[in-house]
Amino acid sequence: MSPVPTPMSRPDGTPIRALVADDEEYLADLLRMTLRAEGWEVRVAATGRQALDAVREFVPDIIVLDIMMPGIDGMEVLRRLRDAKDDTPVLFLTAKEDLDDRIAGIAEGGDDYVTKPFSLEEVVVRLRALVRRHIKVLSAEDEHILRVADLELNEDTYEVFRSGERITLTSTEFELLRYLMKNPRHVLSKSQLLDEVWGYDFGGKSSIVELYISYLRKKIDSNGAPLIHTVRGVGYTIREEA
Repeated sequence: MSPVPTPMSRPDGTPIRALVADDEEYLADLLRMTLRAEGWEVRVAATGRQALDAVREFVPDIIVLDIMMPGIDGMEVLRRLRDAKDDTPVLFLTAKEDLDDRIAGIAEGGDDYVTKPFSLEEVVVRLRALVRRHIKVLSAEDEHILRVADLELNEDTYEVFRSGERITLTSTEFELLRYLMKNPRHVLSKSQLLDEVWGYDFGGKSSIVELYISYLRKKIDSNGAPLIHTVRGVGYTIREEA
């Protein structure tokens, strides 16, 4: 009996995001159900234009891309992504079995290639391998960057961005946000935050935590879905709501 694969997630603990771009509705739905069974979040696109829009809005970790699609085909979608310096791993799906097409797809910047008909189990195995390699590369390159959803904090440059827009924080706000982001989805008590952010010798009241949480919310959550949450009677946590 084969061992059950270890569930995968993004570095911040949220589900892997997969974009499936294929104009065959039945096949796209089959892949969506299969990947959702893996615990992944899945978005489906039926055209090249929809795929490009989804990449911008959904920010996937992996893309399953059919070469033959109406309008903008899969090869052109990939060219545009790579021209835009988007290195999201791409697994090509195609009915073409010609070796030249396979080579062309990889040369354009694709990462793997599966011909139709294919085994769903094989596709999942290949996608898991691509995601695993990609996450390792990101972790090696961005060890100093903390991420929760579309929020990024750079520990080296002391910069914070949400959806690409820079957010200016005071030093205390930055340290509070950094501690929250280093512990995503963990509920942190006021006393923990006082100890870690203000220090044991602060000697202040816990109301200072409430005050700075409100400051952060105004800056972090004003232009997007709330990320900083209160767990009544326990403390605070940062997470993306499902």
